[in-house]
Amino acid sequence: MSRGVLLMALAISLFAVMNLTVKLLPNIPAVELVFFRSLISLLISWVTLKSKSIPVLGKTENRKFLLLRGLCGALALVMYFYTLQVMPLASAVTFMFLAPVFTAILGTIIIKENVAPWQWLFFGMAFCGILIIQGVDERITLHQAALGVGGALLSGLAYNFIKKVNTSEHPLVIVFYFPLVTLPLTGAYVAFHWVQPQGIEWAYLLLLGVLTQFAQYFMTMAYQADEISKVASVQYLGIIFALGIGYFVFGETFDRMTYVGMSVVLLGVLLNLWYKRRTVVKVLK
Repeated sequence: MSRGVLLMALAISLFAVMNLTVKLLPNIPAVELVFFRSLISLLISWVTLKSKSIPVLGKTENRKFLLLRGLCGALALVMYFYTLQVMPLASAVTFMFLAPVFTAILGTIIIKENVAPWQWLFFGMAFCGILIIQGVDERITLHQAALGVGGALLSGLAYNFIKKVNTSEHPLVIVFYFPLVTLPLTGAYVAFHWVQPQGIEWAYLLLLGVLTQFAQYFMTMAYQADEISKVASVQYLGIIFALGIGYFVFGETFDRMTYVGMSVVLLGVLLNLWYKRRTVVKVLK
């Protein structure tokens, strides 16, 4: 097993526990959760960068893309945390699986990557799966579904900006820019809409920040260590974690058609990854 795959598996495990902490904080607004996550991440990133004598602000020519990544990532994370709070856990995670689809589609514009005709078919499958989930699960409103898709779209934008600086910046610098942008944006909202955490919620908030910091770091290292098509497929272990946590912790169950919808989303995304990897291998030969 390659180093990139191992790093991604570790990142996904940490993200799964992060999802659990968000779900355990239903009374704290999603924006406030992102604020705490960003505050803790900023402190950890700054201390680590200083201890390793790595320039905190990175290379000048990359700052525009790092700032754009931070902005898109901030909005995406707010939407994702909100869907985690209001949707069944596995459904919220499945919606976010559209991010690689949007990454590929937007990549045709931002980083000039080609999309083959077969890939558009696979993208269509993924979107059909989302329509099935939203159509049959009465717990998911159209508004919530729109936010789920919007979060995936903005994540796709963020991933493209990461690709712009992927090999020229240290992973910690890329991670650092996220809270650097997110903190003032969410802080402005929290200042006027503060909800006081109670008791154990403080521990969950601390855990949320620490988990996401390390998860983001390991995920960034994974993408830098190996082929994107190889490590990206490991992300879909997340649905297994989400189904297990949702069932055993929150008693969440689904009807047969919802499982069909989730499977169609995963099939469309995984077929796209398989096709891209197959195409790359043919070109190398």
